[in-house]
Amino acid sequence: MSRVQTSPMQDRDDKRSNGTGRGDVSDSTTKCSDTTRDLRITALIPAYNEAERIAATVTAVRGIAAVDEVIVIDDGSRDDTAQLAVDAGARVMRLTKPGLVGNNVGKGGALQYAATRCEDADIVLLLDGDLGESASQAALLLEPVLAGTADMAIAAFPKPAGKAGFGLVKGLAARAIRKAARRSCAPGCDTWTPAAPLSGQRALTRACLDAVLPFGSGYGVEVALSIRALRAGFRLVEVPTTMTHAATGRDLAGFLHRGKQFRDVAVTLIKMKF
Repeated sequence: MSRVQTSPMQDRDDKRSNGTGRGDVSDSTTKCSDTTRDLRITALIPAYNEAERIAATVTAVRGIAAVDEVIVIDDGSRDDTAQLAVDAGARVMRLTKPGLVGNNVGKGGALQYAATRCEDADIVLLLDGDLGESASQAALLLEPVLAGTADMAIAAFPKPAGKAGFGLVKGLAARAIRKAARRSCAPGCDTWTPAAPLSGQRALTRACLDAVLPFGSGYGVEVALSIRALRAGFRLVEVPTTMTHAATGRDLAGFLHRGKQFRDVAVTLIKMKF
């Protein structure tokens, strides 16, 4: 786990519990410790054509006691994503007018739009729209942040049952983040190797969020988040979860997807002077 300089959120330690932030992933994660009812926690869920799972995702996140608001950013969906999210109890931000299609700004653009419009949030959850019921495990991400032991908590997914990719994109991202950790962290962090460098499921403090803005573009969003946070001196931790989402396999669609990922991550790293 990365250990770097104290963040502004640590000044509120007297308002937090002594939770470790890891917990038992087999336990129900709809609860967080009764810590910070004076802190506002907002969940941001960018979504594009997620009608199949968005309602279950929103319902699961709303079931986390510590979460005050769930915001779904509908990024030009052609299906009923927006209405299903509303019906499930989310506040929906639509990036295009109803009836218009083809104007998709991407995950980074959607998150940027919402993040600059929820300035009252003390802690922000970033979650994908296809997590379904497993989104309840976002409560595990809140624990280390609320406990003051991390400024950004990142969900580590279990190993997929079937064949996925060859690890090229993951390896590229992990090496870059490890390099950033070695350059930026306090003593003891130089051996940290991220296990989930591409995970988009995160909890972070307001101070950390402000430091990583603006969000990256394309599939480079996550690696940019980690590197910017490390460069700014914030503490990162990975939390084991049993989250699941729609995974890509070793078919043509999967290879095309990972090709775009590799391109976007590489471009992001070039822009960040790696």
